[in-house]
Amino acid sequence: MEEFDAEIYDIVRQIPPGRVVTYGQLARLAQRPRWARRAGRALANAPEGLPCHRVVNSSGRLAPGWPAQRELLEREGVTFRRNGCVDLSKHLWKEIAPIA
Repeated sequence: MEEFDAEIYDIVRQIPPGRVVTYGQLARLAQRPRWARRAGRALANAPEGLPCHRVVNSSGRLAPGWPAQRELLEREGVTFRRNGCVDLSKHLWKEIAPIA
């Protein structure tokens, strides 16, 4: 599991400001497409300074119990839909390639 967590952290470090990825994307990029929940657990234990606020669920919903996440994303120019979810059509990071 430590190796998977390290891969997740490496991917998250690459997300540019103003962009987001989903837990499912993280899992696929780490070559574990069915481990989206495990990716979330890795981020719950992430080292200080990792831009975890740039990770959302597949609908663009924010992490429960983390009200500062929206503020951090808004500071980077991320916009939200009326339902409170990130506008994935504008901010989803698609330029990332799988880890080899």
